[in-house]
Amino acid sequence: MQFPIRPIASLLLLVCTAFPVLAQDTASPSSGLPPLIDREIFFGNPELTGAQVSPDGDMIAFMKPYMDTRNVWVKRTEEPFDAARPVTADTDRPIPQFFWSRDGRFILYVQDQAGDENYNLYAVDPRADPAPGSDVPPARNLTEAEDVRVALYALPKTQPDTAYIGLNDRDPAWHDLYELNLTTGERTLMRENTERISGWTFDLDGNLRLAVRSPENGDTEILRVEEDGFSPLYVCNVFESCNPSRFHPDGERVYMVTNKGEDADLVRLTLLDVESGEEELVEVDPEGRVDLSGAIFSDRTDELVGTVYLDDRPRVYWRDADWEEDYETLTAQLPGLDVSFGASTLDEQLQIVNAGGDREPGITYLFDRESDELTMLYRIRERLPREHLAEMRPVRYESSDGLEIPAYLTLPKGVEPENLPAVVVPHGGPWARDRWGYDPAAQFFANRGYAVLQPNFRGSTGYGKEFLDAGNKQWGDKMQDDITWGVRYLIEEGIADPERVGIFGGSYGGYATLAGLAFTPDLYAAGVSLVGPSNLITLLGSIPPYWEAGRKMFHERMGDPSTPEGRARLERQSPLNSAEDIEAPLLVIQGANDPRVKTAESEQIVVALRERGFPVEYILAPDEGHGFANPVNNMAAFAAAERFLAMHLGGRHQEGGSQEVVERLREITVDPDTVELRKPADPSNVGVDRARQGDFRRPQPRNLAGPGPHVRRLAHGAELPGRRQSADAVGGEGAAEGAEDADDRDDAEWRDADVGAAGVAAGAGRAGGRRRGA
Repeated sequence: MQFPIRPIASLLLLVCTAFPVLAQDTASPSSGLPPLIDREIFFGNPELTGAQVSPDGDMIAFMKPYMDTRNVWVKRTEEPFDAARPVTADTDRPIPQFFWSRDGRFILYVQDQAGDENYNLYAVDPRADPAPGSDVPPARNLTEAEDVRVALYALPKTQPDTAYIGLNDRDPAWHDLYELNLTTGERTLMRENTERISGWTFDLDGNLRLAVRSPENGDTEILRVEEDGFSPLYVCNVFESCNPSRFHPDGERVYMVTNKGEDADLVRLTLLDVESGEEELVEVDPEGRVDLSGAIFSDRTDELVGTVYLDDRPRVYWRDADWEEDYETLTAQLPGLDVSFGASTLDEQLQIVNAGGDREPGITYLFDRESDELTMLYRIRERLPREHLAEMRPVRYESSDGLEIPAYLTLPKGVEPENLPAVVVPHGGPWARDRWGYDPAAQFFANRGYAVLQPNFRGSTGYGKEFLDAGNKQWGDKMQDDITWGVRYLIEEGIADPERVGIFGGSYGGYATLAGLAFTPDLYAAGVSLVGPSNLITLLGSIPPYWEAGRKMFHERMGDPSTPEGRARLERQSPLNSAEDIEAPLLVIQGANDPRVKTAESEQIVVALRERGFPVEYILAPDEGHGFANPVNNMAAFAAAERFLAMHLGGRHQEGGSQEVVERLREITVDPDTVELRKPADPSNVGVDRARQGDFRRPQPRNLAGPGPHVRRLAHGAELPGRRQSADAVGGEGAAEGAEDADDRDDAEWRDADVGAAGVAAGAGRAGGRRRGA
């Protein structure tokens, strides 16, 4: 990163001891803030994470660094963790996700190359001896494809040596369906996808029953799969969501996650008869507030046992007395924490349990459901001093048109919440949402002395169809208002110093950062954009081919660049076209292999500001994609961000860092003068003609008057997002959420919550676009 003033050189010369628990505190001792926590405690490799018990209960697999890179390890269930051995040895990139095969013979995992999101599926026998000259058993690449993204649709219980996968090797936009033998690696083509099929659903016996089709008009069609083709079963339009979740044990009905219908606002769970098409309601939020987030199934009985709703705090509703009793036993032993179930044995006697909260990254246990014995396995990020973390609380405020915006506010501990520097952190997606719990970025900034606001602006998922649709074609307009009025809320409450407000975000949050600086130039004192789109025309023109299923949805929710009206709107809403209005310093961070937000999105804004003679800093990681997976890159980026924000907002920052991080920051820092666009733009044309922009209303900046919004606190609930294989995550939250510990959010701070490797392990083909975004 290059800001044509002093700090980079001084930063690189100051090196502290690697991984100290508490870093040098640059604030005065009387400030009241807790000690400065080393950024490497927040963003370095977690010691242990992601535990999954094997189906037979004999072993536990988990993530642990091997040669400073996160890999899969195993141990006998009764053994201590220091007796574990690695079974993967990828030193180039952390393993993003793994899971046991149905019979426990293999550990399956996915991996891409340097963040390109072209995932292959691998298998390793955790009981095998290490390969000659290696510390780990030999792993097999089951898909062996280049520039191809695997989609895993099903691991059938009745065929434990089989996986049903999709590969887009024939057509980059659409995945053909294969049956994969896990032992031999043999693939058998089942269906060549020439019908725009974005997902496949198998029944509990492993029979292919349904297909999800994405026609060119953007609708979603649920089709019966027949020997010689398909027949229609269920349709919802481009602004609705409908997905088959899991077959009922009777084999005649399928659970649907849907908000179809003019009178339906919230995503609900229904049962659909696959022959008659008759649909019956199973459940919608009993409090009528939020979408269904998860449906929890027993893998032993295949019965629905519970449902989850992500409100201000998660709520769970039980349908099975035994599961409810176990849950109450656990919450009684773990008061104040949100409890969730992870992987279990086939008989569901042994269960991984995860417990976390806003100031607890997570504690992982092994629960014996027969004896009620709860054994702690590890505490995630053990060295993180919990006593110095800050409370995250739900708040509400009104936007420019009176719409109530839900948000989360984290205030620095130990000081009065008055006239503080503040950082607004809009989430990515944008069709995603922030949720209550431990958030490493929020805690990191709060520890540095900032008030941190995370707004769930209109267009965020989870709050119903009306709230989602309120964001249609509102990038940079009312969606940005919702963020701007969040700043107004902080100022009116006396929390934020109006002269020291910054904005920091990734993906859509990076766009919102650029839009905030370009469209409300008096509002922010600094901005940090990570993989943020600067030009919506070039963004839509470069979306990955495997997102073809969602192209129409993008055009309907953002704007169609093929129409004069749509193109004019997208040009007006592109921060690049108002780059001449940016007045606050900007730090841009990009992964060179990003397949969603191409490097050109960052380079365009860097060059535009450089040609103005305006200071801009730029970081480009050559081994990353849409977000940073390698901890050293993550730590280097946060080192740059906290130094940058401290310079312009006045918060605390940690000087230096480990030698590795300091060196990496030097390597990925780019001099803006060296950036060259493939198609150099005429600097005089950076921005569309003002006459074409029309009347672009800019939200009022800092010194706003008017009635202050209110703060609402709701009763705390508990979360049970689901279980590996037995819980189908729904409602746009990512189909593999049941496999995630609380620490998985911790390890994905630069990634979107609704996309990534989790989509690979749960049907990335089907996930192709309805709720994906930048």
